[in-house]
Amino acid sequence: MSHPIPVLPYELYRADQARALDRAAIAVHAISGIELMNRAGRAAYDLLRSRWPDAARLTVLTGLGNNGGDGYVIARLARADGLAVRVLQIGDAARVGGDAALALAAYRASGGPIEPFVDVPEHPGVIVDALFGTGLDRPVTGPWAAAIAAVNASHAPVLAIDIPSGLASDTGAVLGDAVRADATITFIGLKQGLFTGAAPDVSGAVYFDSLAVPAAVYAGVVASARRIDWIAQSARLTPRRRAAHKGDFGQVLVIGGAPGMSGAARLAGEAALRAGAGLVTVATHPDHAAQLNLTRPELMVSPVDDPGSLDALIARATVIAIGPGLGRGPWARRLWERVRGCGKPLVVDADALNLLSESPAPNPDWVLTPHPGEAARLLGCTKAQIGQDRFAAVHEIQRRYGGVVVLKGAGTLVQGDPERTPALCTDGNPGMATAGAGDVLTGVIAALLAQGGALGLDAQAAACLGVCLHAAAGDRAARDGERGLIAGDVLAALRPISNGVDNGEATVGPR
Repeated sequence: MSHPIPVLPYELYRADQARALDRAAIAVHAISGIELMNRAGRAAYDLLRSRWPDAARLTVLTGLGNNGGDGYVIARLARADGLAVRVLQIGDAARVGGDAALALAAYRASGGPIEPFVDVPEHPGVIVDALFGTGLDRPVTGPWAAAIAAVNASHAPVLAIDIPSGLASDTGAVLGDAVRADATITFIGLKQGLFTGAAPDVSGAVYFDSLAVPAAVYAGVVASARRIDWIAQSARLTPRRRAAHKGDFGQVLVIGGAPGMSGAARLAGEAALRAGAGLVTVATHPDHAAQLNLTRPELMVSPVDDPGSLDALIARATVIAIGPGLGRGPWARRLWERVRGCGKPLVVDADALNLLSESPAPNPDWVLTPHPGEAARLLGCTKAQIGQDRFAAVHEIQRRYGGVVVLKGAGTLVQGDPERTPALCTDGNPGMATAGAGDVLTGVIAALLAQGGALGLDAQAAACLGVCLHAAAGDRAARDGERGLIAGDVLAALRPISNGVDNGEATVGPR
């Protein structure tokens, strides 16, 4: 069954900021806590009925905090609608306090019983996860862990309230175990941890409801991150001047392709062309230079045996992309040392990142595009540590190395100037986890940097636009299925996506 794509705001918040928004709504704008809870419960119940209109039974798992209070409201509304409802309480209900206690009392006054959690019933209907909210900051254990495991083992549809229980609101890390929800509805402020790290595996479709709080509530809290997607970013690709020529769109020099790895440099080069660069040269190993552009003659190819061979190419380039298929042998090291201080804007990927990690130094004029393994090498830590807090990782890489950092993965992050909030891309799909997809991204970002003057983009804006264009192309390529998607499929989708062509209609260009 298909469902409408949720419309989400672009501001993202940490848990402490979300609580500040709640406090502002209550203290400054005189909306009581129980009123917000009733609104949240109503919004969640309306979503539940929309997604599962034939549901006749509901199992609500409630904790001891306000998240459990939302669950009591949902249970009361469902009972009034005639659904068969069971509320399973984890923890002593006598410890429920504040607004949640008021919601519990209202549920009991409606005739609704609660029962201690023992297990998820055999036929639970739709499960409502109202165990933990955004305050969870340690791994779940004991009966809480048992409840999460039982929910996941039931294979029943699950609606998570505010955030899937067990997911860290600020980082997207799983704290021991987490409920795997089919849908999550969050309130007042979008939580940044819902979209990166492990979150896409457990959040399902994310929905948002502001609970009708006044816009002034948001004035006093600066968002910790911003969500980016192709819908908004595509507006940056303005129509080209009718009198434009290729020189207006920059020259990209791609350096890479050690013996046996020429395909990576070829993918990056063609991606740069497809993303609009005026001219692309691939500087690659002499062993295969003559063959590299046989099937893509629009690429210029230069054999490079020593660093001196690069000088004329560097002088002509607007932007240099180095790393795809570069390797870490003597040839690669000589080229890297020549390029890293050349004074031109760089996009640094793949083995060039690994070489950088061996001799760290900052540069304000590059875009680094590590995947989690490369990020771990740049920071001297483990890949698991990167996954525990991707926001902290991208910030620290940028602090140490400068420039703009693109931390790839589910919920790709872009961090440039520390005074600007990081960006998080919510487009893309797991089919893009395939060899060569990162090389395509490198070419895309290099092309957009090269066109920065024509498009009015600085490096961070070019990186954000490139990440979203790449992700949107991946989503178009995945229409035929995610499994078996290859980098060439993403490459083929770049042109129609960047021109707004879908179902034969162009939405970018002269009208």
